[in-house]
Amino acid sequence: MKRIFGILLLFGLVFGSVRAGEGMWLPLLLQQNEAEMQRMGMKMTAEDIYSINKGSLKDAIVRFGGGCTGSLISSTGLVLTNHHCGFGQIQYHSSLENNYLDQGFWAKTLSEELPNPGLGVTFIVRIEDVTAKALAGLTEGLGERDRQAQIDRNIQVLNEQTPRETWQEVSVRPFFQGNAYYLFVTETFRDVRLVGAPPGAVGKFGADTDNWVWPRHTGDFSIFRVYADKNNRPAAYSPANVPYKPKHYLPISLDGVTPGDFTLVFGFPGTTREYLPASAVQQITETLNPIRIGIRDRSLAIIDEAMRSDPQIRIQYASKQANLANSWKKWIGESLGIKTVNGIEQKKSVEAEFMRRVNAQPQWKTAYGALLPDLEALYKEIEPYAKSRDYITEIASTNVELLRFANTLHQFVVIYENNGADALKQRKEQLRNAFTNFYKDYRPEVDQRVFAALGDLYFTKLPAAHLSPYATEQMNFAGKNADEFARILFYKSRLAQAADWAEKTEADPVQVIRLIKEDYAYQLVRNILETAEVKVFRPYNEIQDKINLLQRSYMKALMEVLKEKRFYPDANSTLRVTYGKVEGYQPKDGVFYVPFTYLDGVMEKFKPGDYEFDVPEKLRQLHASKDYGPYGENGKLPVCFLGSNHTTGGNSGSPAIDAHGNLIGLNFDRVWEGTMSDILYSPAICRNIMVDIRYVLFMVDKYAGASHLVKEMKLVHPKKKG
Repeated sequence: MKRIFGILLLFGLVFGSVRAGEGMWLPLLLQQNEAEMQRMGMKMTAEDIYSINKGSLKDAIVRFGGGCTGSLISSTGLVLTNHHCGFGQIQYHSSLENNYLDQGFWAKTLSEELPNPGLGVTFIVRIEDVTAKALAGLTEGLGERDRQAQIDRNIQVLNEQTPRETWQEVSVRPFFQGNAYYLFVTETFRDVRLVGAPPGAVGKFGADTDNWVWPRHTGDFSIFRVYADKNNRPAAYSPANVPYKPKHYLPISLDGVTPGDFTLVFGFPGTTREYLPASAVQQITETLNPIRIGIRDRSLAIIDEAMRSDPQIRIQYASKQANLANSWKKWIGESLGIKTVNGIEQKKSVEAEFMRRVNAQPQWKTAYGALLPDLEALYKEIEPYAKSRDYITEIASTNVELLRFANTLHQFVVIYENNGADALKQRKEQLRNAFTNFYKDYRPEVDQRVFAALGDLYFTKLPAAHLSPYATEQMNFAGKNADEFARILFYKSRLAQAADWAEKTEADPVQVIRLIKEDYAYQLVRNILETAEVKVFRPYNEIQDKINLLQRSYMKALMEVLKEKRFYPDANSTLRVTYGKVEGYQPKDGVFYVPFTYLDGVMEKFKPGDYEFDVPEKLRQLHASKDYGPYGENGKLPVCFLGSNHTTGGNSGSPAIDAHGNLIGLNFDRVWEGTMSDILYSPAICRNIMVDIRYVLFMVDKYAGASHLVKEMKLVHPKKKG
């Protein structure tokens, strides 16, 4: 335990050595970064960013839904986030008659704002370092399972004893691979209503072609409103609820940005793995990413073709296609970026210096000398299972909707088999909704083509030992022809057809469970996954547990041995701050990207009738007349800009904040060459992409005519103050 606490004391030293751009910092600890941030131009203090004694920036930041960020921009609960973060809600309210995805949506009054079942926003009330309490009772030589059991007991005590209001929640999360723990007190508001969204030709301009790419011209924003009860507390949706009054909301700067300006991005980044050894990075970028990319190449080609040929399919598959394409293109850029900056060799160079120092100190050599060789051996051992795992999950659990849905229904089968008919009847509404929601946007003819394109990969790329005997038998019955297998599957499976599943569930949910169990698709996917559980997933997880144990030791060792280097905790969907500046980058020899784009660039990309690059007529008219109002500069309208902030998934919708604490933009993407920042940040090419807040205001005010929303906001000119 003395060594563990020594590492915790070391955190302060390594935090202080951060350089501009890299790092996802806990706002609780920003006092250690304050001087550097101020040297970069920040005019605030750490207390202005995170405080539990007064309203601060953190009180304007929310986790939006399941995996995005939003920010409060008015005293009446307006929340700004990305268009792609609100896409599911916009799609939910859309139909061919009221196609908000294409036309946009703007509520003129509070009564027109649209409720969204299941959507919530979460505020952070406070953060506490509870490392000592979480690790209490641990002793040297304690086995990994017993160690975790003790930590779990400690966390349970913290959950029970932490002071909080009745409507607040507590969670404890590990940091630095389990060498530290922090507690979060949160409150979640579940009445969140759609207020405004631009047309898809703005909010999704460039679609897949421009995704992860610079120069970018996407107005990726949407506006919601948080509602509370009469006491300003969280409450379920009710017509009696009123707009939430936040402790703090972000003023909006109309002064724009210039190269070198300080930028702060606040949000909930999802997952990074910055401290993986070179052997792991090489496996990800050279072996596993190509598998995932190749699978989605096939499925996306089919879905894209269907969306272009049928407007109804385009609406139904817009969100699904975007989700598949987002990771697909990210993996491509990640591998490209690692290769561009010679990232594997960078990792090996750090490891060589680590080993040199370890071998020079007997105590370190004994404790840490075998860490890297052991990790490399484990990554070699896990690789065949990792490859099969990716093929199986991509095919059976991700890309083929029928198989994914059949497996989702398995949870209801388990409830019935374990707890009986009464337990199932209590979940009848959930089961009915599962059917209704699935078939609303499902086209079996598209899914059948996807299965045909991917089915042969399962049988040709996996070792025979990892294959389901039942699936192999069925493929043989189809003459080992993937197209024929797909035809048989979608002909025989009742789940492939909408039919009257919801009505059957209402009448007799037990009979529905029996029909599910008899279904051909259900039997196929369960046999695939049950075989995989024994032959692939279980051995994979056993090896991964060993890797995780060594990775925690390696993290501890890195901070102890390389004391002069900066270390920050990997992202884990908790509240973080990253700071940098407005700057361009050079992706390759002879090419330099400036950090700004304008509406002129939108018009240069304009392709009439193209779902990615069409431009609404009114926007074209406003551009032709240069009618930009107070949002333009020098006869041009800013659209997007670049920063060197270290962001990842989950930072979608994060506010870009200036040196004074004002909103200047909305984070929504990274440049393609820099997507490898999840495993290796490079200050040369890692850039985040933000939509300029002036473009957002222009679209709300001049394009949509929703000036009543702008009047709710506080517009400021910080640069003109001198």
